[in-house]
Amino acid sequence: MTPADLSQLLHASATAVLRDRGLDPSVLPDRVAVERPRNPEHGDYATNLAMQIGKKAGVNPRELAGWLAEAIAAADGVSEATVAGPGFLNIRLAADAQNQLIATVLEQGVGFGRATVLGDQRINLEFVSANPTGPVHLGGARWAAVGDSLGRVLEAQGAAVTREYYFNDHGAQIDRYARSLEAAATGAATPEDGYAGDYIGDIAATVVANRPGILELPAAQRLEAFRSDGVALMFDHIKHTLHEFGTDFDVFTHEDEMFADGLVDKCVAQLKESGKLYEADGAWWLRSTEYGDDKDRVVIKSDGRPAYIAGDIAYVKHKFDRGFTLAIYMLGADHHGYIARLRAAAAALGYDPDRVEVLIGQLVNLVREGEKVRMSKRAGTVITLDDLVEAVGVDAARYSLVRSSVDTSIDLDLDLLTQATNENPVYYVQYAHARLSAIARSAAALGIEASTDALGLLDHPREGDLVRTLGEYSAVVAAAATLREPHRVARYLEELAGTYHRFYGECRVLPMGDEQPTDLHRARVALCAATRQVLANGLALVGVSAPERM
Repeated sequence: MTPADLSQLLHASATAVLRDRGLDPSVLPDRVAVERPRNPEHGDYATNLAMQIGKKAGVNPRELAGWLAEAIAAADGVSEATVAGPGFLNIRLAADAQNQLIATVLEQGVGFGRATVLGDQRINLEFVSANPTGPVHLGGARWAAVGDSLGRVLEAQGAAVTREYYFNDHGAQIDRYARSLEAAATGAATPEDGYAGDYIGDIAATVVANRPGILELPAAQRLEAFRSDGVALMFDHIKHTLHEFGTDFDVFTHEDEMFADGLVDKCVAQLKESGKLYEADGAWWLRSTEYGDDKDRVVIKSDGRPAYIAGDIAYVKHKFDRGFTLAIYMLGADHHGYIARLRAAAAALGYDPDRVEVLIGQLVNLVREGEKVRMSKRAGTVITLDDLVEAVGVDAARYSLVRSSVDTSIDLDLDLLTQATNENPVYYVQYAHARLSAIARSAAALGIEASTDALGLLDHPREGDLVRTLGEYSAVVAAAATLREPHRVARYLEELAGTYHRFYGECRVLPMGDEQPTDLHRARVALCAATRQVLANGLALVGVSAPERM
């Protein structure tokens, strides 16, 4: 019996109890929350349902809990139900009923933990979207890991997810980048507002090698050549870096196309016609305060040039015109103002602003020998994704970036992430999978197959802990999708790995010496196989490998 099964049983039992006593069952929540007690001696699961609905139902919560305990205790698979405190209900499951979860995991395999609750959602998930003026920096690295993992989690709940990269190839930053390349190629000083770093010289040299006569072109043509070729080379590097990091995109949308295709002009005309834009001081302003923004925003400047938000407005329309039901933007720590701005843009265009979600990620710092790493040889003052992967590898980099909530800053200890110790979280989780893989190989060599015929024999406390932890996986994935928090999966994997390691320390799985295999051995092999499966499923959701050997 899974926590979800128990939740449904509680709901059905509570409905019957209330009706039998002439009370209104509509006071029940849609889903009854169950959790594991902090003290295992209190039972396998607990619920505060009676306290939650007692007042609404017009009955003392502890009395209601007693009625529920009587009903639940009589249900198949429940061995005991007791009331505690002002109305908590503690439930202990029969070993064979609880352990049927093992059979469910083995039967569903890679599908365990997946659901279809978001099956009606077409989600556009935009993340990274770094300007093509330099390598992916550490903040972009965090979004590369978290964004890709969030996409996997949303898909695991049935959503159709399109991973999109918004290619910012329009505007002043591209002009500065082109001038920086030109300066590097001609031996001039880097422009005051330009880009530094060895990569600028490397790209400039590549442009010159690919276009031998570029330096003899007229000034305007030369600058445009450095712009077009330099942007293409940088973007190729970015895409290669992300691919090597395990992050690939379905769509690359160019900001410049929003202007070249006339979409920006069409949106501006639509907003003017609807009265959502007004003219003041020679500029055109969006009435964004009407939609929750802290101030109205300039869309067309007084000199007739579009402001940056003009492209953002067109991009919102571009997304919804493609049929997406939800647009999720993942932006950096300095983009808080975009939350109200993008929602206002959607509302002004006639869309439900709730179809726009903006997630803001906080800063990432690298630490080595207790000191923050402040420089990258390749990119001036910027620490890049390439630097991080070179230091710790893809798996450690991805896992360490995913395992913390994005609304908190994190320090990544490079020394820790390269150690093969239990203090290294990715090693701790991967080692659990590798140890389970070794057990599977040893069992096969001994001719011992996993069996679910005698799961009731698994009555050791550490076995119960492990089964109950396995049972939480589906709810963790669902919460990670609903709350847009893939770090919940990583943290769960650490809990599961720890629970397994404690089980392994107290419960011998395979026979020793001349000992003959028993049903208990086969049941424990099944428990190990289920644990291995859930670890692999969870690691796949965070985009980290599940090694067979370490």
